[in-house]
Amino acid sequence: MVPAKKHRRTPRQLVRGVRRRTRRAAGRLRRVFWRSLQLRVVTSTMVISIVVVAVLGVFLMQQIQQSVLESRVRAAISEAQADRNAVLGFLTQPENDTSERPADQGEAPQGGGDSPLSRATQALAERAGSASRYSVIIRNENLPGEFFGTTNIDPRSVPDRLRAEVKKNEPGRNAPWFLPLYYEGRADAVPGVVIGTRLDTIGAPRLDGGYEIYHLVPLDREEKMLGSLQQMLIVVGSGLVLLLAAIASLVTRQVVIPVRLARQAAERLAAGKLDERLKVRGEDDLARLGTSFNEMAANLALKIHQLEELSQVQRQFVSDVSHELRTPLTTVRMAADLLYDAREDFDPMAARSAELMQNQLERFESMLADLLEISRYDAGAATLDVDSVDVRDVVLRAVADSEALAERHSTRFDLRLPGEPCMAEMDSRRVERILRNLLFNAIEHGEGRDVVVSVGADRDAVAVAVRDYGVGLKPGEETMVFDRFWRADPSRARTIGGTGLGLAISREDAMLHGGWLQAWGAPGEGSQFRLSLPRTAGVPLRGSPLPLVPPEVEMRRTWRGHMTPVLSPAAADGGQDAD
Repeated sequence: MVPAKKHRRTPRQLVRGVRRRTRRAAGRLRRVFWRSLQLRVVTSTMVISIVVVAVLGVFLMQQIQQSVLESRVRAAISEAQADRNAVLGFLTQPENDTSERPADQGEAPQGGGDSPLSRATQALAERAGSASRYSVIIRNENLPGEFFGTTNIDPRSVPDRLRAEVKKNEPGRNAPWFLPLYYEGRADAVPGVVIGTRLDTIGAPRLDGGYEIYHLVPLDREEKMLGSLQQMLIVVGSGLVLLLAAIASLVTRQVVIPVRLARQAAERLAAGKLDERLKVRGEDDLARLGTSFNEMAANLALKIHQLEELSQVQRQFVSDVSHELRTPLTTVRMAADLLYDAREDFDPMAARSAELMQNQLERFESMLADLLEISRYDAGAATLDVDSVDVRDVVLRAVADSEALAERHSTRFDLRLPGEPCMAEMDSRRVERILRNLLFNAIEHGEGRDVVVSVGADRDAVAVAVRDYGVGLKPGEETMVFDRFWRADPSRARTIGGTGLGLAISREDAMLHGGWLQAWGAPGEGSQFRLSLPRTAGVPLRGSPLPLVPPEVEMRRTWRGHMTPVLSPAAADGGQDAD
């Protein structure tokens, strides 16, 4: 046996699957978010706290950084001014004057020799102590490639654009620049500030050319300190946000829990547990809410109990009257049958009275039977005798029972039945009664036109639709038509002697099966009643195999909608388009 090949999904199918799962997860998160008041409050608090902490943290960080750098630059400018004066002193003293010549100690400056610049650079290196404090580079305009520097400073630390800017400035003017500093033997650069100035050679004619002195201050310690401070601010801000979220959760919990308990109590109260009450503690607003809820529940329970007693009395009254009327009705019926059978021996007026009495007795018996059926539904005593039957057979029996009435009203039935059996579990007697009521209603209001009876079925449900082309229903009458003793036009008499309870009983029968009985109608277009039942008794009904709105009406509406954009200018300005 050859094993079946596994179906490999294409990349497009994989992407679609990922998108579906993402949308499904986003939908679940959205539902959880909107269903939880506590989650929304905590989330809002966290978002607002993050924004506030971030703004304050950035502001504080900028202020601290500005303060640290300004103090460091001021100190560097002060030291640069002192070093400039020292270098100027070395350059202006006589060559044979060695009174200020320092001893050979400390780190040797770059440039070598025993010139005044070499001695000045060595003195500045001793004053700086180490490269972590500052370094100095001295240049002469007449010696482009030479420089004197301290602490292994790399001349790349002073770019040409900085030298050009220093040459433009007046002698003695300090210009701080934030640039990377380079040191020999170190690959990576160090952030720092460079303060460059020109030496004032006025009064020193012995100096040849112009001199530039650059004070290079590394800021790596400040950078590390600011980095540590930034990390500390982030940690403290995160802790503050979490603390605020915990506080918001604790505060909202004190409000949400009583509201949640009230919601659960209201659900149990709506489910019929009329003795449900809330526990009241304290005297705050929530306590008063619980007290008001308990008072409302008590009043509601009292009113419901009174209504139940009244309804029970009414049901008992209808049941008792219906049963009590059967005995005298039977006697009257027997006497009426005798009079009706002997009407040919009476004078015309008495014979007509016997016929009228016979017809009204039949209507009275029908109304009495309907009242008894309604009383069973009101008492919850109606039961189903379920059996697996073919819906087509039930429809044909209901149509056969309605043929005589249809012939009297010149109405013809148009049956649209499927070619294969439509089996379903139902009480055929009740379903047949529903269909008879629908057919009688269609005949009465169809104004002699054809009545279309359609049957549809799918995997889960079966449906029967009865369509007439009579007066139709006005907007809002689709649900009122199932009310007891309701009439669309009270001034219009019933032509077939109905009791006004047929559609109400039909809806109760449909609901007893777990199905739907729905109506559609429009003035001038007739009406359609659709009965939808599950194939298996007790299975919830999720859809119907037949549309509630007739297909031709839906197509006409769609056609009108498509035709609307291409109307003539006159119609577009307010004229009516033709059907």
